[in-house]
Amino acid sequence: MQPYAVHPDRSRGRCFPEPAPQGRSEFQRDRDRIVHSTAFRRLEYKTQVFVNHEGDHFRTRLTHSLEVAQIARSIARNLGLNEDLVEAIALAHDLGHTPFGHAGQDALNECMRAHGGFEHNLQSLRVVDVLEQRYAAFDGLNLTFEAREGILKHCSAVKARGLGDVGERFLTHSRPSLEAQVANLADEIAYNNHDVDDGLRSGLLSLEQLAGVELFARHRAEVAARYPALDQRRVVHETVRRMMNTLVTDLIGHSRDSIAAAAPGSADEARRAPPLIAFSAAIAQEQQALKDFLRAHLYRHFQVNRMMSKARRIVEELFEAFSGDPRLLPPEFQERARRDGARAVADYIAGMTDRYAIREYRRLFSIDEA
Repeated sequence: MQPYAVHPDRSRGRCFPEPAPQGRSEFQRDRDRIVHSTAFRRLEYKTQVFVNHEGDHFRTRLTHSLEVAQIARSIARNLGLNEDLVEAIALAHDLGHTPFGHAGQDALNECMRAHGGFEHNLQSLRVVDVLEQRYAAFDGLNLTFEAREGILKHCSAVKARGLGDVGERFLTHSRPSLEAQVANLADEIAYNNHDVDDGLRSGLLSLEQLAGVELFARHRAEVAARYPALDQRRVVHETVRRMMNTLVTDLIGHSRDSIAAAAPGSADEARRAPPLIAFSAAIAQEQQALKDFLRAHLYRHFQVNRMMSKARRIVEELFEAFSGDPRLLPPEFQERARRDGARAVADYIAGMTDRYAIREYRRLFSIDEA
């Protein structure tokens, strides 16, 4: 690893001190705890864009997190960063996401407006700090500062003041580790490209529409020139993988140049520098054009909107029912609701998978369900 990487023997430690791990680094221990957590397993049945029951081949939060981790490790390896820390951050970044993707988050945020709001990024930190109940000596997973720092991608100054050391950078306007910066952009690469793939697979996007998106059109033309008789499904796969390669290669090259120019001698010096992990200006512009296209043509597609409208209603009505009568909650959440009020209800709903939220809704509001 390079001097500007986060070295496990220089970690700022855990909230609850523990003996050093045997046979693995501190960040490998973080990764292992994340993979074995209940919240991580639930990601298998949480929406990325398409609700879980809409098809077996669409991405879920779990497969998305695995893709992010794979991309992030490749970037970290090329830049001499700590691969284990990058992987831990990538695998944990969506642990706090609600069922039904961003529609679920928006609905729960509206329900919690009078109680401090809801944001899945903060909820991911809450999951690893408080909500996981696995260890005798502490609540949460007791992750290292560096993993927790990477999970918390953004935060208001008001909320940062209540988070202790992990919130300091939002008050001092410094940056997270380079590993955290890599995980953040690997997330962007993953979801933009697999949303293209899933959008085409679903039929909500067409190749004709994507012909106007330079990043896609350029790589599709390369595929067509080399494989003129290729069937459409393979054309899509070949195009998307070339897009991802271009983005990853550009990110590595531009970031390597930025790091060389800044010459940070340690991870803390890298935190004090301007953002060093970034795309070149030209590729950043193409990546933004792809994001804008997906927002307009996939995320706001009428069929997606119909499903998301149902999802918002499920979340809102569950919240209203549980808040109005905490006795409807499972026994272990009733005590927490008496203590923490609406926040405990938000924790319960945010932890649901898509199918569990639908099942709870039917149990509460359908006379035929028990």
